[in-house]
Amino acid sequence: MKIVVLAGGISTERVVSLTSSAVICNTLRQAGHQAVMVDTFLGMPDAQPPFDRLFKMDGSLVELPAIANKEPDLEEIRRSRPGGSKAFWGPNVIEICREADICYLGLHGGSGENGQVQASLDMLGIRYTGAGYLGSGAAMHKGFTKAIFKAAGIPTPNGLLLRKEDADKPLSAFGLSLPAVVKTCSGGSSIGVYITHTENEYRNALDELFRTESEIIVEEYIKGREFAVGVVAGHAYPVIEIIPREGWFDYEHKYQDGFSQEVCPADISSEASAKMMDAAEQAAHALSLDVYSRMDFMMDGHENVYCLEANSLPGMTPASLLPKEAAAVGISFTELCELIIDESMKKYKNTTGD
Repeated sequence: MKIVVLAGGISTERVVSLTSSAVICNTLRQAGHQAVMVDTFLGMPDAQPPFDRLFKMDGSLVELPAIANKEPDLEEIRRSRPGGSKAFWGPNVIEICREADICYLGLHGGSGENGQVQASLDMLGIRYTGAGYLGSGAAMHKGFTKAIFKAAGIPTPNGLLLRKEDADKPLSAFGLSLPAVVKTCSGGSSIGVYITHTENEYRNALDELFRTESEIIVEEYIKGREFAVGVVAGHAYPVIEIIPREGWFDYEHKYQDGFSQEVCPADISSEASAKMMDAAEQAAHALSLDVYSRMDFMMDGHENVYCLEANSLPGMTPASLLPKEAAAVGISFTELCELIIDESMKKYKNTTGD
């Protein structure tokens, strides 16, 4: 197949996306596909038609960028784009995508996960992997996610969508108390997440997030162990436990070697595992996350499980959780990539009859 791996973008998770996409592109090439990796924001300004020539690979592999221990400087990346255009799609990206059988979305955060890319590709008649625009948008907005979880009876921490005009109200006005978690409404990779134990920490977190956002999430802090459950084609993979070296599973612990330990299957009771896997499947269904997704969980000391949020485009870096869960049931990384493509293509067969 001719496959465009869409990468990069202009979100805080840009470098994570580039690494995921490079791994995916190399894997697809080694599996015999004609895969080309394209940065959605920077594009390919030097490419000339006919663009299908780009798929004739010489067998070389894409170099994997290193993931730094802090988020990228997006303003510097914007300045590096020739011409200074503020459009999301870079030069020749759409034209190249039109030549592909399907686009593999290696994007994370921002427009890549909030449904805008999906809706844009739908309007252009371009096939892509993963969930559609509606499920992607709902999963990216943590306020919508929490409301849907509650409506579907999926266990989730108590919390609310806090708007800037209500920032001066005390936590008690919302039925919450310290410690509390304060986090961005539409972020990922644990960027913009604060665990606050004092009033001063809580106010500082609000000030920091409200500098760039008009609404954020505030929820009760669940003390316990961290887990994740991938869902592919409606079925949950084994529960994986994340054990940070210290603190919690923040950006640095997610992407730096040796900063956390992952155990899959998790060393928990069969009852707790079943509860998490069932909740993950329910969450994917409630959010319309067909094809694949990943749910993040906390479990307290009494084996109460809480679904924190959904990831509509889970990371596919060497350190990512979903590939490790797949491996636990004998599915290789190559097989996982192929499965995601096959399940995505079924969507189009079901809707177009192709």
